[in-house]
Amino acid sequence: MSSTDRLSRRQLLQNLAVSAPFLTLAALPARSADQPLLSPDAKEAKAVKYIEDATKAQRPVKDSNCANCGLYQGKNGAPAGPCQIFPGKAVKAAGWCSSWAPQI
Repeated sequence: MSSTDRLSRRQLLQNLAVSAPFLTLAALPARSADQPLLSPDAKEAKAVKYIEDATKAQRPVKDSNCANCGLYQGKNGAPAGPCQIFPGKAVKAAGWCSSWAPQI
């Protein structure tokens, strides 16, 4: 094995280490403001007890809603935004579902 082979492998590994975060970002779904709003009557919404008004939910964590959930991808202060649970759909920021997780 020559020294150029080792250098080549080392460069490959370094390039992979540097590009890995960008590949992860590229795999994320597009966050478009024009996504259709999820209906609470949809099968996937019912599966996680999604409702559009968190004040009407029996929540185990007080003041939990989509806007302060770790899965919510909407902009801060927006009335609705994408959620990782419902690809291609937007949820209301004031909503809630049983998959709520605290933001880290």
